[in-house]
Amino acid sequence: MDRITDMERVKFEICCNSLASAINAEKAGADRIELCANLQNGGTTPSIGMIEMCSKRTQIAINVLIRPRGGDFLYTDDEFEEIKTDIRKCKEYRVNGIVCGILTKDGEIDIERTRELVELSRPLEFTFHRAFDLSKDHIRSLRDVISTGADRILTSGMRRTAYEGKEILADLVRAAKDSIIIMPGSGINESNIRELYKEIGAKEYHFSASKRVDSQMEFRRENVLSSVEDDFTITYSDLDKIINTKKQIQNL
Repeated sequence: MDRITDMERVKFEICCNSLASAINAEKAGADRIELCANLQNGGTTPSIGMIEMCSKRTQIAINVLIRPRGGDFLYTDDEFEEIKTDIRKCKEYRVNGIVCGILTKDGEIDIERTRELVELSRPLEFTFHRAFDLSKDHIRSLRDVISTGADRILTSGMRRTAYEGKEILADLVRAAKDSIIIMPGSGINESNIRELYKEIGAKEYHFSASKRVDSQMEFRRENVLSSVEDDFTITYSDLDKIINTKKQIQNL
């Protein structure tokens, strides 16, 4: 396979927490977005309003994170029903895929429940998210996720960032072969994506390209809701950061 063809196969997914971020991702030429809310808690299910607005105002492929709360990935029966309800609702909009993940109390992939969600999501794609990184063993978990019929695993290689987990990520890519897509994510940016691509060899990458901007509020009552910084800053996916990060691989 020649180099140009190989480069064309690399895809970029942008983690977006707003319509503005989704619009920037599309303008920058990203292949897909993961739409979510509450990035400060690792991401939770976005509102129906956000899903509808993004599906109407963009043409980019939209994968929606379904996570009813922050914290662990061991869900009660009621939370599981909430997840299924959200998936059904997503299918009413122009959505490309579902992003979700469930573990057992022993830190294994919850195969039965995940398989049910994969089947419920069809014909949409299904990505098993970073719940994978909290499981016991990456190779066993890889096999378990494959058995559910999921299309993709979003993972940082069981470390805080993809750079820290690059050895496990490379191991996962080798082990997965063509059975499932391994998509590295967490802490990926223009300064490290080239090295990660060379060492891991994955064909899809997930990053947020986040930029914090100061609020336009003139009156500020401080230390009420959270820290001053959180109350009066807004985070979004930056157009230039997305473009520059993509270029690091495209210009190899």
